[in-house]
Amino acid sequence: MQYELALHAGERLTLEELADELEGWKRYGKRTVIDEYAGVPVFVNEFWTSRQRAAHSLHEISYRACFKPQLPRFFITRLTDPGDLVFDPFMGRGTTLLEAALLGRAALGNDVNPLSRLLVEARLDPPPLAEVEARLGALALDGPAERPDDFDVFFHERTLNQICRLRDYLGERRAAGDLDAVDRWIRMVALNRLTGHSRGFFSVYTLPPNQATSVERQRKNNARRNQTPEYRDVAALILRKTRRLLRDLPRQAPTGRSRGFLRQAVDEPFAWDGPPVTLAVTSPPFLNVVDYRGDNWLRCWFAGIDADAVGVTQTASLDAWQALVRSALDNVATIAARGSVFAFEVGEVRKGSLLLDRVVADVSRETAWEPYCMVVNEQVFTKTSNTWGVDNNRGGTNTNRIVVMRRR
Repeated sequence: MQYELALHAGERLTLEELADELEGWKRYGKRTVIDEYAGVPVFVNEFWTSRQRAAHSLHEISYRACFKPQLPRFFITRLTDPGDLVFDPFMGRGTTLLEAALLGRAALGNDVNPLSRLLVEARLDPPPLAEVEARLGALALDGPAERPDDFDVFFHERTLNQICRLRDYLGERRAAGDLDAVDRWIRMVALNRLTGHSRGFFSVYTLPPNQATSVERQRKNNARRNQTPEYRDVAALILRKTRRLLRDLPRQAPTGRSRGFLRQAVDEPFAWDGPPVTLAVTSPPFLNVVDYRGDNWLRCWFAGIDADAVGVTQTASLDAWQALVRSALDNVATIAARGSVFAFEVGEVRKGSLLLDRVVADVSRETAWEPYCMVVNEQVFTKTSNTWGVDNNRGGTNTNRIVVMRRR
């Protein structure tokens, strides 16, 4: 695995210097195409690799509609210094926070869904493999447990029993205030191994691991594929995934020890009284595309989260999405330093007929953020797009479109 420890070597860049670098970019053999929108320069090229598993192994946790670690790394390495505060108001699986910590920056994240913190916090403080192995070995996962009705469409009876025993153990530790770093790690890995489409997951063949189909649809899927859930050893699969996640340690570990977590909607002022944000990197919920609550219902069950009570943002109209963007920009501005930078990423929707980066640039002019440039990172096929049968540059989200803004 070729993990680039630094995509940029040198002192922190000004935005003017960043624009010069983007204009002369040739790393992957192509010259930058330069355009403009409403007076804002647009730089189009391949600015980071789209290869799978080309980032730190700790990132290999699935979450719907997440961006590649190379995206925040591109901006963090260029626009911040070690110790600076990097913020993501829609942190999802925590890609921005983890990259910031790996690069020695302070990290602050926010997401209205408590599941997000469970997915990132453990990876910011990974335990030794030996401690995970010892804890798993001490758990009696084959003891009796109450099992939910209908979950047998996903799991073998013994596997489901082990899942429920682990869920009960974690719940008891949490209730007693005894949950430690090893427990949090095991919970995080188990959340990622619940369902998927290979033998590395607890379930029978189902949707990719960033989504959970309904019981009824899985029942139909089993009938169509003529499949029955086979036994999967829960502890063994958690340990196997742990080895993969930790394989780049200790060569590079999260060293940015200052970190914080918020859990609130972005239309409320951020409750943060720490140092000001130097760089914000985020990608907001997609416009009426992704069902975040439905995709994560099984993960929420395992974590003891009432999915229906979580106010997950789902915007059904362009007007509502614009309002969401405006709220995010306004509230990040209140905790950001003057001259700080916001890299705001959006994907393509409606087969590229609606360019949301232009929408963001237009909205930003009404806030404390000045649009400085737009960066369009062209992607080639990825494993996920192949899974869904998406033709590159013809359907789906085929580019990262980032509006780079400066705090006035």
